[in-house]
Amino acid sequence: MAENADHKGVHVQSVERTLDILEALSTVREGLGVTRISEEVGLRKSTTHRLLATLLERGYVEKNAEGVYRLGLKPIEVVSVYINSLELLTEARPYVARITADLGLTAHLGVLEGDQVIYIERMDVYSGIKLYSQIGIRVHAYCSSLGKCLLSNFSKDEMNKTLENCGFSKFTPNTISSLDEMHKEIKQVRKQGWAMDNQEFDMNNRCVGAPIYDYRGEIIAAISASGPPALLTMERVPDIAEYVIDTAKTISRNLGYVG
Repeated sequence: MAENADHKGVHVQSVERTLDILEALSTVREGLGVTRISEEVGLRKSTTHRLLATLLERGYVEKNAEGVYRLGLKPIEVVSVYINSLELLTEARPYVARITADLGLTAHLGVLEGDQVIYIERMDVYSGIKLYSQIGIRVHAYCSSLGKCLLSNFSKDEMNKTLENCGFSKFTPNTISSLDEMHKEIKQVRKQGWAMDNQEFDMNNRCVGAPIYDYRGEIIAAISASGPPALLTMERVPDIAEYVIDTAKTISRNLGYVG
């Protein structure tokens, strides 16, 4: 309790000053010069210039040839990512549950971070409830159907950069073990519109996934159905793939995607 009390009311002055600058710029559409910004936020000109230089480098402000500063696009980007994530969860949750109910399989919703997929929603067929212990878990993108869907949005160079340090550990005999193999796999994913993890991470699991697009036509997430090979047989794969694709398309349309 004492430690928490000691930290109450503690402010990081440089952060406060930076926020003051952003708030000052947000109220003046035509922008402000360094001198005017200094006056607005009560800072020395040298301090204001130093903080503006950092904001400029990070894209939070823009500067024209006359030395006038305006808000940049980065604040909009940051806020839109947050809003999109909320919208994604709102739109996708009913379909995660529907996959489990209709197919009798475990459903996942995931997003890409680096070379890994993060589960942001999961419904297990055995319990019929969300497994909160599984939400937030990371899995390797190269051996997951969700990851393959998410990587299919990347150019060859982007994928090379994303996977340059992943290692391609061989978890099962079916695991993709090189970047060249991965490029071939992603080419097939793009062609068919869905991806499969065919016992590539766990011999007791097979998974079929499809990408979700936002209003810009960018892949922002993927949804999948998974289960043991005895339940998700190869004979069922075409029907499950069709179902998952249709589900992903519906979610994408709800997010404003036209395509």
